[in-house]
Amino acid sequence: MKKGLVQVYTGEGKGKTTAAIGQIVRARGRGYKAFLLQFLKKKEGSGELSLLEELGVKVVCRGGEHFQDLNKLTNEERGRITSEWDNLLDEVNKEVVSRRYDLLVLDEINVALHYGLISKEKVLSLIRRKPAFLEVILTGRYAPYEIIEKADLVSEVKEIKHPFRQGIKARKGIEY
Repeated sequence: MKKGLVQVYTGEGKGKTTAAIGQIVRARGRGYKAFLLQFLKKKEGSGELSLLEELGVKVVCRGGEHFQDLNKLTNEERGRITSEWDNLLDEVNKEVVSRRYDLLVLDEINVALHYGLISKEKVLSLIRRKPAFLEVILTGRYAPYEIIEKADLVSEVKEIKHPFRQGIKARKGIEY
């Protein structure tokens, strides 16, 4: 990839992660190397992650155990998670550069930022210092203004209608 851009998929609607995974599949189809770092999701039970790994995508998931209880985290837990995830971002950044990944997807990072689980400055620094060839996609509701300002492309996914509102639960193979 000659010039990598920064993309943000945000908003209240369904499909932000799906769009990012579609970008990963497209990139792999062209021979590009991809790295998916998911925040607030578990690796187990997600239908697409094992397939992505079979396609040669590096997949790392962190914090799925906290997803339902973000408002209940103690200050101590929040501090520990922030420190751990800031360090993880440093390691991922080094690996992405050293292994010359072409695409980095930071899934649900906007939610993690919203709840103060990652340093906004750490993410902005990663964007500012990214190699010219690296495409970066940040997903999740609540994209902060500072991230939107740094992005080259921002898509807001809006919920118009959702089956969950009709009592239909998430379906295996469709929503997960």
